[in-house]
Amino acid sequence: MRIKNIEVFHANGGWRPWTFIKISSSDGIEGWSECTDSHGSPKGIEGVINDLSDLLIDKDPREINKILFLLHSRTRQSPGSIIHKAIAGIENALWDILAKEMNCPVNHLFGGKTRDNINLYWSHCGTSRVRAHQMVSKPRISKIDDLELFAQEIKDSGFRAIKTNIARLSEDPHIYMPGFAKSEGFPELNLDNLLENDIILWISNLRKNLGENYEIALDLNFNFKTDGYIRVCKILEEYDLSWVEIDSFNVSSLSYIRNKINIPITSCENLYGVRQFKPFFDNNSIDFCSIDVIWNGFSESLKIAELANINEINVSCHNFNGHLSTYISMHFCSLVNNFKIGEIDVDDVPWKDEIFSDIPKIENGSFIFNKKPGWGCDLNENALKKYPWE
Repeated sequence: MRIKNIEVFHANGGWRPWTFIKISSSDGIEGWSECTDSHGSPKGIEGVINDLSDLLIDKDPREINKILFLLHSRTRQSPGSIIHKAIAGIENALWDILAKEMNCPVNHLFGGKTRDNINLYWSHCGTSRVRAHQMVSKPRISKIDDLELFAQEIKDSGFRAIKTNIARLSEDPHIYMPGFAKSEGFPELNLDNLLENDIILWISNLRKNLGENYEIALDLNFNFKTDGYIRVCKILEEYDLSWVEIDSFNVSSLSYIRNKINIPITSCENLYGVRQFKPFFDNNSIDFCSIDVIWNGFSESLKIAELANINEINVSCHNFNGHLSTYISMHFCSLVNNFKIGEIDVDDVPWKDEIFSDIPKIENGSFIFNKKPGWGCDLNENALKKYPWE
């Protein structure tokens, strides 16, 4: 068996692109993966994949370790970022080919799953209703009273845990996200009294309407500096948050924040490779570790999870993309023994199900595996062409 062709597809995910890789083999087996770079340029990943393709053609797709050593060696002077994402996407498509050839799910290649159902939290819960309600065809959340009906929908969904972002409803309803230059507050990343009051209004009403038996997490992204993160967490301690997510590349700052607050910290979703994760474990900077499997690659993600396990830290998956990303992430969650909880978006563009061959089966807030070989999910190429990213 030899690699004959590598293709990249970009699909319209509403407010972000979805990027997919298809690797075709001489035996007719096709491997799929997802490697979306939602805050960057999808053409950047495509360019890297095209540059690496010459190294892959006519290689045996089952020799995954050999191929990974080659790709990382040839890109050694530019580690991380979209290069690592591109290599991860190639790797994950190769695992799909190998598992399909052996007629088994990918997690069987790694000794089989340790759990049949994966407990999930509803990610960007409420967030998408504030910023993109028309795209997801759901009622808009524009005032605080709208949370009462929305909370009932959450309860009816079967999910027992949610994660939200900072919504500002006091004036023009929007999501506060200056860390990605998507709202006011950029580039200073300061916290003022008005913003503080809006955060309290949002979180306190979610807690009031959901009650004390639901887990609520708040994603603070890259939106503040060290003092702002501490201040936000201090004002939210009374609302019993399960964790806050803080994106930071500064190990010392994150350790300092953790020592000042009484809410668990999840971080590391934007890191690549064991080498970048290790200092956060060594310095006790986090309570939980979020690993992006489609950006790190499946085998590297398992190594990161085991290093976290050695440091008595549980892990979750960073998963906010298409259904294929969910299937890949759930295979990872099924294998690690130090598992915290999985992430999934519930609100999304209406054509999402049309793009994929399989739709995740979710029951009572848990992912249920199908019995198909590979990842258990392929792409509908006609639908990909129908919904291009422009």
